[in-house]
Amino acid sequence: MHRVWTLLLMATVFALVVPVAGAIGLTIDATPDNPHVGDTVMLTGTVTGIKTIAVYLFVAGPGLDPGGVTLDNLNIPTGRGLFTTAPVNMENGSWSYSWDTSVILGTLKPGNYTVHVDASPVERMRFNEGESASVGITFLPPPVTESETPIDPELPVVALGIAGMLAIGAGMKRE
Repeated sequence: MHRVWTLLLMATVFALVVPVAGAIGLTIDATPDNPHVGDTVMLTGTVTGIKTIAVYLFVAGPGLDPGGVTLDNLNIPTGRGLFTTAPVNMENGSWSYSWDTSVILGTLKPGNYTVHVDASPVERMRFNEGESASVGITFLPPPVTESETPIDPELPVVALGIAGMLAIGAGMKRE
């Protein structure tokens, strides 16, 4: 009887220490922390428990389809085979995707978004726990450059006044 208890105890410890074979795990991270609309965001992560050639990415946020949209075209809802994909390194399970928000179709507004990664192509409403991961990204407004600074509303009036005086002066000189 003592042997049975010892075997049961060893089996329990083994089951708790050794991870379940086939358990799928995904991770995702985004840098920089607070990008501006128009910046490039580097999405990186890992896949464990399965051998796959790609992961499926989509984003949800303000003004977007509630089921998520592709990263390169914010007008296309995910599902039915429409996803952004990132290749997986088969040796170590790592993946990365460079999301250049300056060249996407659709309007990315400042605000809080969630980028999801999934091991299979399903929309946000149907993914399984453990087979997906997500990261929150807060996009700030695009930085204002000198060429975009507002023009003083009185500047055109002053310029027209100077041009008018020059025209009058040139006309008086001819007489």
